[in-house]
Amino acid sequence: MAGSPIEWADGSVVRLDRRDPYLRLQSVTIFVRDLDRSVDFYVKQLGFQLVFDARSQEFAGRHFVTVAPPDGTANLTLVAPERDSDQHKLIGRYTQVTFVTEDVLAKFREWSARGVRFLVNPRLKRLKYPVRVQTAGSAASSSEAAEHPPIWGGVFARFKDPDGNSFSLVSFDEVTHAVEAQRRAIAEKIETERRAAQELAIAKQVQARLFPQTLPPLKTLEYAGICRQARQVGGDYYDFLDLGSERLGFVIGDISGKGIAAALLMANLQANLRSQSAIAVDQPQRLLRSVNQLFCENTTDGAFATLFFAEYDDATRRLRYANCGHLAALLLRCNDSIERLESTATVLGVFKRWDCEISETQISPGDILALYTDGITESFNDAGEQFGEERLAEALCRDRTLCSDDLLNTIVDKVRQFSPREQQDDITLIIAKSL
Repeated sequence: MAGSPIEWADGSVVRLDRRDPYLRLQSVTIFVRDLDRSVDFYVKQLGFQLVFDARSQEFAGRHFVTVAPPDGTANLTLVAPERDSDQHKLIGRYTQVTFVTEDVLAKFREWSARGVRFLVNPRLKRLKYPVRVQTAGSAASSSEAAEHPPIWGGVFARFKDPDGNSFSLVSFDEVTHAVEAQRRAIAEKIETERRAAQELAIAKQVQARLFPQTLPPLKTLEYAGICRQARQVGGDYYDFLDLGSERLGFVIGDISGKGIAAALLMANLQANLRSQSAIAVDQPQRLLRSVNQLFCENTTDGAFATLFFAEYDDATRRLRYANCGHLAALLLRCNDSIERLESTATVLGVFKRWDCEISETQISPGDILALYTDGITESFNDAGEQFGEERLAEALCRDRTLCSDDLLNTIVDKVRQFSPREQQDDITLIIAKSL
């Protein structure tokens, strides 16, 4: 909303509407004789912060230092005027500056121990003043208001600096209560953030266990997978499913959205695939139809996933696959030609009545299969260029002699060098090399 206030770190409030432009007290000028002595007093004895130091240079022909109380929004500008100036005559005059604290007695003890001289020791003050009391449907008269005066309660003290400039130190009951309430709110916020961070760390550990922990052995294929998440948890997914009868399922997917929501959907998809993989014996279409139905039933409207599922037969080197709206897999042949394994179906989770086509290809010795998510190809450099499929294919060709694990890490490193800024999307990649 246009008129909503925004609170800055220093406690001041900025309004967004132009009818009430931002305004606050910046500084009050205090005239002193010796800036070095004054800095020692305000910084060392009172515990103020040194905001700006112009002792070694001149601004408009004068030397000055700016200090500020630790929790204040206004500054004190300490100025050492020339001896023959009118300002020099104002040194040691009553400044009419008042500092507010939640506990005058505590500050009195602290500052007294540091040698601060108090002119008036802490004393209780209670003042009564009339105020018009508004009631439902009517306003009280002045005489009625005078009969119910609120009581202002607080403690008052007065101290002075080495030049005799005097200051008031007060605490109001309302200020004390407000500070206590603010501290409780800050403590609750910190605790909430701590719990959220702890829960997110646990979620990251849990999700890490969802990725394959062991690799079922194959005689004719060497393979590896990796997922580098942009956040602590993410929506990219890859898996290796032991389908029995010397067959292995390769799965890579990308869940819509990011963060916790995407991670939950990723876990749902993984659970569906693993629980239904037993029916994948010669029926990958049935498996994927079942996974799509469960995904539709267990997720909210608008949630979907792209998925590439491939079944590799270790005995025949046959690869049957279904590309459900995912990026085309790249099959680098031994002669360096590229075969793209395009979509054969729409995404999962959108249509309850859903089906897919199964395509197949033959894997020859020396071929390399690459499955990936858009965190690879859609990584941008500073010039706004994408890493792209062409660079991925070039990297596969250039480093094809590496083992699958080294080739995978080399490509991920190239993507990160190409896009050195903060990672914006999950980077997931599977590399499989035919032996």
